[in-house]
Amino acid sequence: MQKEELLHLHMLLVHIKRYYENATGEEISAEKYSSLYVSPVHIHKNKVLHKKAILTLGEEIVQHIHSHQPAVVVGYTPEVRTEQVAVQH
Repeated sequence: MQKEELLHLHMLLVHIKRYYENATGEEISAEKYSSLYVSPVHIHKNKVLHKKAILTLGEEIVQHIHSHQPAVVVGYTPEVRTEQVAVQH
């Protein structure tokens, strides 16, 4: 992946975090991400640091969502055919 693409993905994750916080009123604790001191506007930092920041921020967002959303249990019954499920959804 090119550095420009990494910077774009990094910025997108920051926007996702902000959007989620504004939409839910919950703050996502991103302490690990913050401790890296790498932001999408730090274009002078190398690709490895941006990759680490992307993975760290993504992990913290997912962990927050998992811990604040009820688990969805999806049951499977062999009697239901795939075509029926596709039509219903």
